[in-house]
Amino acid sequence: MVSHEENGDGEVEPDSDLRNFGETVKAFRKRAELTQEQLAERVGYSVQYVGSVEQGRRHPSVKFVNRSEEALDAFGVIRIAAKQLQRRRGLASWFRRWAELEDVAVALNTYECRSIPGLLQTEAYGRAQIDNVPPLVTAGEAEARITARAERQKLLVRTPYITFSFIIEQAVIERRTGGAEVTGEQIDHLLECTKLPNVDIQIMPTIQPFHAGTDGPFRLVETEDNEWLGYSEGQKTGLVISDAKAISVLHQRYAKLRIQALNPADSAGLLMRMRGSL
Repeated sequence: MVSHEENGDGEVEPDSDLRNFGETVKAFRKRAELTQEQLAERVGYSVQYVGSVEQGRRHPSVKFVNRSEEALDAFGVIRIAAKQLQRRRGLASWFRRWAELEDVAVALNTYECRSIPGLLQTEAYGRAQIDNVPPLVTAGEAEARITARAERQKLLVRTPYITFSFIIEQAVIERRTGGAEVTGEQIDHLLECTKLPNVDIQIMPTIQPFHAGTDGPFRLVETEDNEWLGYSEGQKTGLVISDAKAISVLHQRYAKLRIQALNPADSAGLLMRMRGSL
């Protein structure tokens, strides 16, 4: 019997990764000279589910991947394609290009005034963010986002080291996203991250008359080819910036922000005081 989880519900907007996976399944199905109905019967899913996967409108379950691999004798190709897909599941479509750049970074500079940067978030803080921002997502999508964030965070300790600089507004922490307990755990995690040899965390004081970041948050990345690119994100959108003049402006602003924020040692001291006041 086909369960509710295995029917055609839960579709998403197609993207290139899902379409590529769907085309892979479709190619092996046709190689086996099977219809969608016949494949659905062999793997124990509905025809609608198979069709949605092939059209790139649904993330395949692990069970579907394994059963399709066996039913279509796909030489491991479907499993490999699914692993590539899972690495990107949970990342917003507009963020994926930047995530690829992070993965080949030599240095990454981040100024954030809205929330703790994803690379530094605890799981509890991340879940609180997901719960706070409409629309509500399914449990599966929430887990996908948390998993994707945890995968990105491995960059902090990957060798050879990436050089990280984070400037975070004090008000972001004082907001107490998720409550006092979640905030305390998040501060403890930030303090642990400050001990990493490749990570600098600076706090921008709430009262700072001279502030170069009033145009909003942004990031700068140096790639393995020593090319600098920028990133700016808003509501449901993100932009990778490559124009040399625009990158120069962002560098100037980030340099000012590093001077205006507390230095790393004083920032750690402030974090400890904030922790003690919870």
